[in-house]
Amino acid sequence: MPTAARLTASVCLAALAWVLSEMVKPLMPESTAFGLFVPLNILLGLVVGWVVMGPRAGRGPTWAINNGLTGAVALMFWGIFIQACNEMVRLAMRGRYDDPLEAIVAVFTIGAEYAVIAVTLPIAIVLVVGGILAGLLTDFAGQRWR
Repeated sequence: MPTAARLTASVCLAALAWVLSEMVKPLMPESTAFGLFVPLNILLGLVVGWVVMGPRAGRGPTWAINNGLTGAVALMFWGIFIQACNEMVRLAMRGRYDDPLEAIVAVFTIGAEYAVIAVTLPIAIVLVVGGILAGLLTDFAGQRWR
């Protein structure tokens, strides 16, 4: 059911996804073709905000901070996972893997490599602060517009 809290959480996490995506771009090798990297992450922020954060709003400031951090970490996890799957498919289309199991294992290897690249202090600070702000704004919307 659409609520103001779900909408607020979606918009906040989409904005956070956009900021984080732009922060990650310079960390990647210069030969990286980003394609739909930013729009896909923004769409992921909309979905994670709607599904993860929206239903948990309106319980007070402590719950709001926890909710925001949970949403931000979920956004980062799913973002890395989806981008790793995308890279695995790209490599699989070039015949890099001999069997499907090798391709599935590669998703986790590529994801771990992306996590090592993306986990820097500035990104961690933006993730935590953005998650807390998103949680507080979502909680405010959940309490204000029921």
